[in-house]
Amino acid sequence: MRRHLSKRIALLLCLFASSTWAADTLTFAAVGDIMMGLNYPNATPILPPQDGALTFESVGDTLRSADITIGNLEGVLLDSGGTAKSCANPNVCYVFRMPERYAKHLVDAGFDLMSIANNHSGDFGEQGRKSTVKVLSAAGIGFAGFEGAAETHVMEKDGVKYGFVAFAPNIGTVSFRDLARAKALLAELRKNSDIVIVSMHIGAEGPGHTRVTRKTETFVGENRGNPYEFARFAIDNGADLVFGHGPHVARAVDLYKGKFIAYSLGNFATNTSVNISGKNGYAPIIKVRTDKNGNFIDGEIISAIQEGENGARRPVLDATGACIKEIKKLTEADIPESGLNIDEKTGKITRK
Repeated sequence: MRRHLSKRIALLLCLFASSTWAADTLTFAAVGDIMMGLNYPNATPILPPQDGALTFESVGDTLRSADITIGNLEGVLLDSGGTAKSCANPNVCYVFRMPERYAKHLVDAGFDLMSIANNHSGDFGEQGRKSTVKVLSAAGIGFAGFEGAAETHVMEKDGVKYGFVAFAPNIGTVSFRDLARAKALLAELRKNSDIVIVSMHIGAEGPGHTRVTRKTETFVGENRGNPYEFARFAIDNGADLVFGHGPHVARAVDLYKGKFIAYSLGNFATNTSVNISGKNGYAPIIKVRTDKNGNFIDGEIISAIQEGENGARRPVLDATGACIKEIKKLTEADIPESGLNIDEKTGKITRK
């Protein structure tokens, strides 16, 4: 009887210890750009097999394993209508409109928060913005990034309040150039949240722009910001985690004041139009574990690569570890003082 009682006490202690560990640590998964298929123009839609049900099949377990999973919605959720944007150069003009029902794929994959601050969130004008907000709200996915309408978001999960804000340089989005406004938004989130997460669509694009230069970057004549400087600004003003995207390639990771930064997570699930050759096809998943105050404990790079023909592309887990090697190389070259060590075989990120 005494032996059975001892076993029961030991089991209870083990369960208590496990629950305490879970309460004191939080896990985050973050990815880059997501565009799940095109229903525009209606005459030639480019939609994935099985209506997108397989898009996140290979990576779903990884995404769902985090407490909070974050991505960047590159385009609008709108079944029809809206005014497609026009460009000065039609040869490099891309407009992204996804079926509204595809929000279900984001839910099934485990996404909790989506950035809607990027250069494609206004592709179909005000109708596209309103539909995206309506669809994501109905799906129960938090979002942020529209100036004056959905600038920030606070959600509570398992007793923890997460504040989220997304920045970009584009019209209709919360601008990273307006530092006074950014500071005010971060202060408000810091006051009302336990953890503050920043998403930034920032930096020049393409395989020639994998480096963190620590300078203001321009692309096709547009000021695309200084990712290094803005990430530090965000943390100085209350952010606990900063996740970047926009360059369409992976970049270095960093640690500043004990807070984690990923400068660019590249393309994650871009069904068509976007170039996924070579490094453009890298689709890393970054997992980060923090304490309850948002301080970095450790992390992991899960390597994935976009595969498939146009219209059937999707991220699949990559046994070669291409993303791990790339991010490790870039981190060591660009942020040697980061204090982070990346294991090339496992992708594990630890403090040195």
